Order: sequence, then C-alpha cells, then structure tokens
Amino acid sequence: MKTKIHLYLFALLLLALNACKKERIEHEDSFDQSYKSWISFKADANNSYRYHVASSSWIGNNSETIITVKNGKVIGRSYIAKAIVQPGNTVAVVSEWTEDEKSLNNHNDGAATLTLDEIYGHAKSAWLIKRKDAKILLETKNNGMISSCGYIINGCQDDCFNGIRISVIEKM
Repeated sequence: MKTKIHLYLFALLLLALNACKKERIEHEDSFDQSYKSWISFKADANNSYRYHVASSSWIGNNSETIITVKNGKVIGRSYIAKAIVQPGNTVAVVSEWTEDEKSLNNHNDGAATLTLDEIYGHAKSAWLIKRKDAKILLETKNNGMISSCGYIINGCQDDCFNGIRISVIEKM
C-alpha cells in the first residue's frame, strides 16, 4: 500500500514539475511553432543558410551583421555600421568588414557567430524566460522563424532591447 502511495505521489510530483517547466517561458506556443518552422527550413536548406542581424539606436545609428552557415557551421560574418554625421544629418558608413572561416571573431563589434540552432536555444533558455520586471517579445516574421526575440526591462528609456532582431533568413 505504501508503495502505491509513493508511486502516486511521485507521479504527481513529476506532473507538477512538468507543468512548471511549460510555464517557464513566455510565448511558448509561438516559440514551439517557430521552432517547427526552423526545423523544416533547416532540412530544406541542408543546414546551409545566411541570416541578417539588424541593430539600431534611438539616435539613428544602425548596423547589420550577416552570418553565413554551411552544413551547420558558421563560415563567415560581415558587418556594416552607419551613423548620422553632422553637419547636415547625413548617413555615413563608419565601419565595415568581412570575416571568413579562418578569421572569424577577429572583430568585437557585430552580432555573435551563432547558428540558428544556437539562437533558438538561447531564446528558450534566456530571452523568453518569464520576468516580472520586463516585457518579453517574440516575433516570427521570417516565414514563421524568429524575426525578433528578447526582452525590455520595465522603465528603461533608451536602447533597452536584450535579444536579437533578424531581418532576413535565406537559403544558400
């Protein structure tokens, strides 16, 4: 009898832990659907693709990093940064570079050299974690895949987004 009670309590504990796990991230259903889109795209593209990470500042500066992945491995990264220049408020390129497989991560600026598998992992383990002090965001405008994922701490005024914005995902 004690064994049955212990098994019953253990099963209830597992169900409770599983239920808590499910509620750990915001936008879980949208994330799961997006992840399925990613897995489908990845198979169709033979895990070889390129994606563009966009970044911008409230003062008008912006940048774009293009990450190239072949057979599931990052093989290239290029970067361009633009800023508003005075006088005349014109936009000028202030930094531009390209790295190949042998020179990856030689520059400090630009998006990290991550695969989309790593980005989805980071989204689930860090950016989409429920927080009482932040607004959690997930957009999937890249054919169902992540286009914006992260959080903004409540009360933050400028350049507060912690996460990633992907403007383009394309097969190679």
